[in-house]
Amino acid sequence: MNITIKTRYSSHPEDFKSYGTKEIRNNFLIEDLFVTNNISGVYSLEDRLIVGGIHPVDKPLQLEAVGQLKAETFLERREIGIINVGAKTTIEVDGTVYSIDHKEALYIGKGISNVIFNPSKEGKTFLYFNSAPAHKNYPTTKVSREDAEVVTLGSLENSNHRTIYKLLVNSVVKTCQLQMGMTELKPGSVWNTMPAHTHDRRMEAYFYFDLKDENVVSHYMGQPDETRHIWLKNHQAIISPPWSIHSGAGTSNYTFIWGMAGENMNYGDMDTVNPSDLK
Repeated sequence: MNITIKTRYSSHPEDFKSYGTKEIRNNFLIEDLFVTNNISGVYSLEDRLIVGGIHPVDKPLQLEAVGQLKAETFLERREIGIINVGAKTTIEVDGTVYSIDHKEALYIGKGISNVIFNPSKEGKTFLYFNSAPAHKNYPTTKVSREDAEVVTLGSLENSNHRTIYKLLVNSVVKTCQLQMGMTELKPGSVWNTMPAHTHDRRMEAYFYFDLKDENVVSHYMGQPDETRHIWLKNHQAIISPPWSIHSGAGTSNYTFIWGMAGENMNYGDMDTVNPSDLK
């Protein structure tokens, strides 16, 4: 079996106020997403989202059920969204093969029994995924950057000029509750999701990549009046509870993938926080 999923429990905002660096990293940071010839990740009790990475190097990997799901197959009661952050590769879904290029996405709905991830010729297949519980079967759909809903926000003057690609959202593809997209920061910009916000009816996970050399991102979380920070490297992810802001600033520009699960599918359902009100 080439799949390893660990469990992370949810946390209370009052408890979070007492966390030091070690507790924050242990509870929210996901460091080793890409393990050779393995599917790795975390089953979070925040809306039961699974956050993971798939790294086939010299053999195909099959999506198998894990103990937390108590199911015959991984997607028996779940949906999954996959975004390719590596070389072009193929994914086989119940016998149908999909070619997925760099920064393209694939949605696979509830009830699919056989999913196989193939290595690229260079062995540089890196697939990031989020999986959420699902109540209905929607069709497998590939989404390219050209298919996405695209929004450009911010400015270079405010160091937050960025383009948002809404890939797996309900305005582009039918899903039960999972929403995923990708934000690219322009050269010279380092801030993401600023002004910051919270959304009580859904959690979120961030995955940072396109960080070159020794560059890092300082990710900010916590309630708006009680924030903390944590440093992330390339190919690392972080879990954000519904009560927490999720924002970051890097030592260079970068790209990040956001994924959400919860009660509301409305992308704009958020409570914005003015930067001057953050503490």
